[in-house]
Amino acid sequence: MRKKPLALLIAGLLTFTGGVPLVLAAPAAAVTAAATQQIPELAYTRFTLPNGLTVVVHEDHKAPVVAVSVWYHVGSSYEPKGKTGFAHLFEHLMFQGSENHKDEFFKPFELAGATDQNGTTWLDRTNYFETVPTSALDMALWMESDRMGHLLGAIGQPQLDEQRGVVQNEKRQGENQPYGRASELIQAEAFPANHPYHHDTIGSMADLNAASLGDVKQWFKDYYGAANTVVVLSGDITPALAKEKMLKYFGDIAAGPQVPRPQPWVAARDKSTRGTMTDNVAQTRIYREWNVPGRGTTDENLLELAAAVLGGSKTSRLYQRLVYRDKLADDVSVEVEQHVLASLFNLQVDVKKGADPAKVEVAIADEWRKFLKDGPTADELARVKTETRASFVRGLEKVNTQASILAQGQLYRDDPGAYLKDFREFMAATPVDVAAVANRWVARGDYTLTVVPGKVEDTDMATVAGRAAASGAPAPLLSAKGDYRTVASDVDRSKGVPEVGSFPDLSFPALQRGKLDNGVEVILAERHTVPAVQMQLLFDAGYAADQGRKLGTSSFTMSMLDEGSKSLDSVEIAKRKQRLGAIIASGCGLDYCNATLNALDDQLKPSLDLFADIVRNPAFRAADISRLRGQWLAGIAQEKSQPTGIALRTLPPLLYGKGHAYAIPFTGTGTEASIRSLSAADMRAFIGDFIRPDNMQILVAGDTTLDKIIPQLNAAFGHWKAPAGKVPAKNIGKVAPPAQVRVYLVDRPGAQQSLILAGSLAPSTEAPNDLEIRTMNGAFGGTFTSRLNMNLREDKHWAYGAFSFLQNAQGQRPFMLYAPVQTDKTAPSVAEMLKEAKGVIGDKPLTAQEIDKIKVGDVRSMPGGYQTTSAVMGALQGIALYHRPDDYVQTLKSRIEAQTDASVEAAAKEIIHPDQLTWVIVGDLKKIEAPIRALKLGEVQVLDADGKPVQ
Repeated sequence: MRKKPLALLIAGLLTFTGGVPLVLAAPAAAVTAAATQQIPELAYTRFTLPNGLTVVVHEDHKAPVVAVSVWYHVGSSYEPKGKTGFAHLFEHLMFQGSENHKDEFFKPFELAGATDQNGTTWLDRTNYFETVPTSALDMALWMESDRMGHLLGAIGQPQLDEQRGVVQNEKRQGENQPYGRASELIQAEAFPANHPYHHDTIGSMADLNAASLGDVKQWFKDYYGAANTVVVLSGDITPALAKEKMLKYFGDIAAGPQVPRPQPWVAARDKSTRGTMTDNVAQTRIYREWNVPGRGTTDENLLELAAAVLGGSKTSRLYQRLVYRDKLADDVSVEVEQHVLASLFNLQVDVKKGADPAKVEVAIADEWRKFLKDGPTADELARVKTETRASFVRGLEKVNTQASILAQGQLYRDDPGAYLKDFREFMAATPVDVAAVANRWVARGDYTLTVVPGKVEDTDMATVAGRAAASGAPAPLLSAKGDYRTVASDVDRSKGVPEVGSFPDLSFPALQRGKLDNGVEVILAERHTVPAVQMQLLFDAGYAADQGRKLGTSSFTMSMLDEGSKSLDSVEIAKRKQRLGAIIASGCGLDYCNATLNALDDQLKPSLDLFADIVRNPAFRAADISRLRGQWLAGIAQEKSQPTGIALRTLPPLLYGKGHAYAIPFTGTGTEASIRSLSAADMRAFIGDFIRPDNMQILVAGDTTLDKIIPQLNAAFGHWKAPAGKVPAKNIGKVAPPAQVRVYLVDRPGAQQSLILAGSLAPSTEAPNDLEIRTMNGAFGGTFTSRLNMNLREDKHWAYGAFSFLQNAQGQRPFMLYAPVQTDKTAPSVAEMLKEAKGVIGDKPLTAQEIDKIKVGDVRSMPGGYQTTSAVMGALQGIALYHRPDDYVQTLKSRIEAQTDASVEAAAKEIIHPDQLTWVIVGDLKKIEAPIRALKLGEVQVLDADGKPVQ
């Protein structure tokens, strides 16, 4: 998959969630008094095997799991002309099996309960990772070493053709999204034609089609040697054990040849250029990009700060100017996309419908000039630093995240602890420093791309030339030769994958209950791994509470909470959150609304005070409603230009029928008409009916005790009085199935893919056989090796992925089949999905092996799945919402294991009804309508993006 790299500072660390037992490192002496906040340090041991493979080990024994993270120092920047997409294509081939395991790579890991498993390719690296129970470490290392050292004999033309098709559908799926073609053009215009970054990672269709078996095998020989690899083991392991096992499994793998390493080349422009693209989008978007220094440089670190101040949040300069003041945009962001040879300083603006893009550009230029002249204020920098430090403290709870941080430092900079240097530079930065670096790099020489709504032309993006070749390209340098040797291994690979004989038990905190003075129930799960506390105010409401109201009332109202309290406006709330390092959010799901707080221990009281003010005293000021309304309407328009958004808006009303609380767009956003008419009075009425103490539970997880948290919560919420009147009831009554299959088509002219979504109704999440239903779904379509995905992706390679899933609900929940498929395979894909559905309840019932695979995977993945405080909080929410016992998680293992094959097969027959499916298919009508009608599934009707019949 194409994914952005895990950056070390704002661009990446802020995306992580959770925390880890911390070793607090004192800041460097050069750090100023304004930046003396402590930062976490990941202690590590590093060693190199005789064959040149570098290993980094971090011990974290809080859970019986180990993250295995394998990083190869090769990415798309190493691809020669005519072979774009090779690195990513090869990443896919590495999941096809190896010489001693000629089967899907995922299968042994599913049986072992692996979590966080995937592979990604980017410009400078390819990585593979998984988190496994400690007892499955030998299996994981055997699998990773077998594909590193014993792969070529398992790759043949069928495997190449299969994954080529999958990758091409991944490319189609990406480009079929709104703005999905923009990034490839921006990258081509950012870097000269002779720059390693000129082309994007997924490559061109022509080059993928031209890839030969010899080409991909040579790629493996050139770049997948041990000396070009970093392996990080993080978690429940010791350095001594890691060294023993790594030598055992990897020591006999050849170092590989020296690698010609591309050298840094910023290739900054000295003048501005621009272009325009037409796309199937709801509103104009402006992109602007500057080439800046690569990751790890002091200038790049300081540019992270500049980006945050200019466009990193609601309090940033450009957001304040364009969204709040001038009302020209719905959203603004500025970020640094980090890479080794050069980075990209990116600005993105969603222009408000009806606004003049030229005025937007004038306003941007004005704010840019002010920033370049005066730099950030001390307060702006202090807020960004505090916010970053808080996120960093939370951000390392998953051992997989720890491994990624250490791997990046080692791979790119020969220093697993490089993030500490970056962080200290970041914290020591002054306004003068940031202004100086901004003037060096983002004062001139940008590329601007404006994407405008319109008809999509059927053109191959790979034919776009982009920026012309330039002088100054540095020659690649060979990696160090090294005196490498292999070490004989006593592993007998002919015996196959090592069996995992035992599995660790889950350790989950016992729930504690208490009450506030006003009777509000508090449920606590103590977890003392990080100095932070998470809490959730859970209200029985949700999208279903919109019934009898204007659709979208619940989610719009909850989104208004942090837009202003009676004493604070939205900007001041956002600034206070930054200064406290607190994360406060509010929103809704199908059956609930909630408000959440994640606060550092030393800032819990002021964070809780702010949180209570936001929840209890919403202001609903007219200006804030107007601003959010504009953004909300733009969001609905975006949903209606995106295939999955269209389908999720269209299918539920068809499944549930008029009058049901769930007969609404499952995005929860409502309709344009309802949002335009929504008033402050409507929102206050919703608050009075549902956001009240007698309709609330407080869930708490983290570094506190019941004795400590109850008085703090009492001070914030214990005197909150409920209004008069009862909480309204929601109509989530039972719906009868349709008499026959229904098929609805939505036209999306020029679409490269069709989005297939089919649904029927299943029992509530509270059903007594919920576990059997989930096990059945896992085997049928809920996992990578499920029947649906193996058919449409791995066998037919008509889709990047095909799955079935259940939306949790207190009432009847939807059971849905989902597959984005290439346009010319739309009707055949529908036929295959129908064949699988009929087979599983007919002549091809789930086998004992398929059922057991899901059961053991679910049990064995629990230690990895509950590593984080956020995961514990998710379990608390499920217990509260679906009326589960307090020991639900602790007893889950025995209940999963107690499922019989017969009960799972019965669940399949209860849930899967091919003759009751409602199909919504979004695609190019002129290409798909006739083949779909020829299937003769049932009545076929064409709808518009609002779900209304097209006459």
